Amino acid sequence: MTKRPAQSNPAQVAAILRGFRFNSVTLTVLAMVVIGVMTLAPRVQTWFEQRQAIAEARAALEAAKNEVAQMQVERKRWEDPAYIKSQARDRLYYVMPGEVSFLVMDADGVDTSDVSGTVGALLAEQKNNAEISADITQTRDNWVDALLETVIRAGIEQPAEETSEK
Repeated sequence: MTKRPAQSNPAQVAAILRGFRFNSVTLTVLAMVVIGVMTLAPRVQTWFEQRQAIAEARAALEAAKNEVAQMQVERKRWEDPAYIKSQARDRLYYVMPGEVSFLVMDADGVDTSDVSGTVGALLAEQKNNAEISADITQTRDNWVDALLETVIRAGIEQPAEETSEK
């Protein structure tokens, strides 16, 4: 046999509420509860803020530990002579004695369907140049004069008026 929860009707609720009387004892207890809440609220807020700060500090500590572990792995890599050689090849373009290194300067314009086998020929065609010269050429303009002219022109000339598109 199961018990059904007692259902309250409005008459019973009204009777219970009429039983509460606001006298000096009730007001005193209510005032003590309010004062207690007002006294404890800042401390509870501080406690929650400190818990949050502790959680953030722990997360920062874990991140620092992970970073240290990654740095230790990187340091162990640098102790390997093969890794050092590969980094020297990649970063500094070093080659071993007897090797020849080729560096493509205009990688965007390289046609992969070129069957001639020479990238230089393709680059020469793209630049409208019959042949690639190994001679060192000197520019006709002095870069200092060009810089000075640019600075002076920037200070003297008026900017062009903007045209609005409709």
